[in-house]
Amino acid sequence: MEEAHVWRPRRSCRGELVQWDTSEHHWLEGRGPKLYLVAMIDDASSQAYARLVEHDSTAENLRVLWGYLEGWGRPLEFYTDKNSLFTVNSARPEAEDEVVKEETTQIGRALRELEIGWIAAHSPQAKGRIERFFGTAQDRLVKGLRIAKASSLEEGNRYLEREYLPAWNRSFTVVAAKPTDAHRPLRREHDLAATLSEVEARVVTPDYTIRYQGKIYQIARAEIRAGLRGGQVRVEQRLDGSLAVKFRDHYLSVRECQPQPKTPRPRPPAATSKKVPSKPERTWMKDFNLQKSPPLWAIVASEKTAVRREMG
Repeated sequence: MEEAHVWRPRRSCRGELVQWDTSEHHWLEGRGPKLYLVAMIDDASSQAYARLVEHDSTAENLRVLWGYLEGWGRPLEFYTDKNSLFTVNSARPEAEDEVVKEETTQIGRALRELEIGWIAAHSPQAKGRIERFFGTAQDRLVKGLRIAKASSLEEGNRYLEREYLPAWNRSFTVVAAKPTDAHRPLRREHDLAATLSEVEARVVTPDYTIRYQGKIYQIARAEIRAGLRGGQVRVEQRLDGSLAVKFRDHYLSVRECQPQPKTPRPRPPAATSKKVPSKPERTWMKDFNLQKSPPLWAIVASEKTAVRREMG
């Protein structure tokens, strides 16, 4: 017997809970690039905010979140599926008392820094309001984009922002049970450029450099302070492509170190065989010819005669 889905009542105030999801569809019907629709819909009123993006990525979702926060403020909680953009599927502990390190995604970290809660839906039916929003958009938004002859990301978002969303919010929203708006304003400490970044931690080496994404960055000499060497810094790859490095409460000035060109190693000299100096030629037997020399008895007799003369 199929389990029946229990209908969930709406939250009572705007900003209490906002459903967040992405729909993959042929929004431009082949007239332009493949696009995704990232949408956020208020659970109490069905008021919607959405943008077309080229990739269902962390960076694109953070951009959509930025637009929502600037327009309406910080909701109490977001309600999403268990997509890897929002949750890390950790291995199940082998023992009940095993300590498991909590891991969060970039979006999860950003929500925590903004003091926004996160709830994971266990089924598509649990996100019924945003699923119905997508169902309507796959019909009406597609037709509207066709009539507007939208063929690019820019043209699609222009129609979405100026035409479709205002029409949705006029026709399909309801009045929340309570007039209170639970959205909270952004405060001075909420630096969206910093929070809505790809954030990683790095350790400063003894020569005051850090390594990030295969590159080496040198910290400016004027920024050196106590505890920096061997300390941990926060590296923010921001949505505009810039890089920011923060140590405690201070941002550091850094520059990318250009790789030194590799100089070829000098070749060892070719091995040469050492010539052994030749011995000087002996000349004491140069003109000696055994066949032309006098017989041995004559040489002996000559030697004896010479000896008598010397003695005589």
